[in-house]
Amino acid sequence: MKLAPIAFLMILAAVVAPGLSAADTTPAAKPASTFPIQVDCEGTYPHHLQGVCTDGDAIYWSFTTTLVKTDLDGKVTAKIPVANHHGDLCVDQGKIYVAVNLGRFNDPKGNADSWVYVYDASDLKEIARHETQEVFHGAGGVGVRDGNFYVVSGLPADLEENYVYQYDADFTFVKKHVVSSGQTFLGIQSAAFAHDRWWFGCYGSPAETLVTDANFKMIGRYKFNCSLGIEKLPGGELLVGSGRCSKGTGCTGRVTRAVPDAANGLKLLQTK
Repeated sequence: MKLAPIAFLMILAAVVAPGLSAADTTPAAKPASTFPIQVDCEGTYPHHLQGVCTDGDAIYWSFTTTLVKTDLDGKVTAKIPVANHHGDLCVDQGKIYVAVNLGRFNDPKGNADSWVYVYDASDLKEIARHETQEVFHGAGGVGVRDGNFYVVSGLPADLEENYVYQYDADFTFVKKHVVSSGQTFLGIQSAAFAHDRWWFGCYGSPAETLVTDANFKMIGRYKFNCSLGIEKLPGGELLVGSGRCSKGTGCTGRVTRAVPDAANGLKLLQTK
């Protein structure tokens, strides 16, 4: 979603629900992720990073108007220009799903034009476009769980809850879910279902992360920034996107492994 300058002036509310318990923040007894601790995407791009996802063999990056595929070292193996605005994305069964809004975000009158575009993960060739016009304030991100797709959106400043729109595998609308999060600046930007809960990244100063259970009941709200991408990894870990934009140079992208943290929601792993 487009990030207005006022984002850096906004101070959002503190935690609105009980946080993760000690048990919640202990990675499950599963094989640890072999994913690199940190990966920088090769190159710079005209617009900022919107989201990241991985199938374990490659990383997929959405830079608003450029869709990029890299290997696990960050070397570009494919990239294509795409319509403005491509947001957060997810991967499922060899396909990349990207939330797209061709209209206005955060408009109380709903002047969005919401879609999910589908690309072949092997070469980024476009496969399909699915209308998701139920996403009233503009499709900004998408996550997948058990073959269903969940689209997150923008949010006008006067609303105190967020919405997640569920679609089946054929993109038939199923249900609108309410997240009792309180106001978040411009809604939800990124989404991933990982380790039996939903993780949602939100803009703001500071940026925040919402965590809910599988049924969208609030678990916690944390001052951790995963607004540029959040993805599941094995062994209880997650992958967090970040990036910078410099005038005259362009925008960069990075992913870093993270683990759940009782105080902050997530904690980035440190490179040696």
